[in-house]
Amino acid sequence: MNLDVRNLSVEIDKKKILKNVDMSCQKKKFTGIIGPNGSGKSTLLRTVYKSINPKSGSIKLGDIDILNDSYKNIFKHLSVVSQFNNLDFDFSVKEIVLMGRIPHKKIMEKDNLNDFKIVEDALKKVGLLEYQDRSFLTLSGGEKQRVILARAICQEPDFMILDEPTNHLDIKNQLEMFKIMKNLNISVLAALHDISMAARYCDYLYILKNGEIYAQGSPKEIINKETIDYVYNVDCEVYKNPINEELEIYYRR
Repeated sequence: MNLDVRNLSVEIDKKKILKNVDMSCQKKKFTGIIGPNGSGKSTLLRTVYKSINPKSGSIKLGDIDILNDSYKNIFKHLSVVSQFNNLDFDFSVKEIVLMGRIPHKKIMEKDNLNDFKIVEDALKKVGLLEYQDRSFLTLSGGEKQRVILARAICQEPDFMILDEPTNHLDIKNQLEMFKIMKNLNISVLAALHDISMAARYCDYLYILKNGEIYAQGSPKEIINKETIDYVYNVDCEVYKNPINEELEIYYRR
């Protein structure tokens, strides 16, 4: 399912956060958004998943008009994994993941065998099936984030949004999360903090600066010394790893 964002502008407290942003995400591609803090990455994603109302513009997910359609219909096709997922109530892992079925249920409709099978399959994909009866509050940060990813998978989405989902995780959990997300074989739009991870896992990248698209293209096309210096104001060298041909970034002090 394709996502098309056109002429999107957002103002918060009379401050322009996004300025006439155009963006397209192709079917079954992993699209990334990178940029410094305050560039508008999370605001863009929150507008796409209907958490923020834009001043102007349009957002289409396939034939769905995001800005005008119902939440229920949108979230049958779109799921979200955000950076922080703090819960005050104690649910089991299975109960958390089962919440992903809500957009597909009628009011007061009970969960059925098919719902439980979808939950089981989602937990298998994130490697936490044996944790299904554990309390969510007893899990580590990485395990909690995989449970939230399983909940998003349980929605059976055509499109998934990831709002810096690995920022607070250690490198092992980051790599595991990216591998799982890359293998979902669905359309993904992710705001990412780590440029190296973005270069490794994204098929296409947008670079935001001051609420505008500064550059777009494949990682190899747009990640370079000059761009990083201008966008992030840091001195670095960008080179190809001779072993795997992936981009590596060396930051100077």
